[in-house]
Amino acid sequence: MSDMTFDKMINQMTPAIYESLKQAVALRKWPDGRYLTPEQTELCLEAVMRFEMENNVPEENRVGYLERRTCGAGATGAGVSPEMAGLARDATRD
Repeated sequence: MSDMTFDKMINQMTPAIYESLKQAVALRKWPDGRYLTPEQTELCLEAVMRFEMENNVPEENRVGYLERRTCGAGATGAGVSPEMAGLARDATRD
């Protein structure tokens, strides 16, 4: 059995492996089409998040990043792209 620990694995992870794990978590599938188990999803997500922190991945490129938006009566929507503004529209009216 290998003496590979989770920390060693993170330290040796390449950007290509990071991207592959990030995609696997997003799709809940391995590249060969097999579904991830809940345990695999959890471990992959933890590995992705640790890689992002230890490699100073910009916040906006990290898994789970949500752009901060304001809401309420004082929100003008200035600077919000049309694509983002359309998120709240009622698709049943199209």
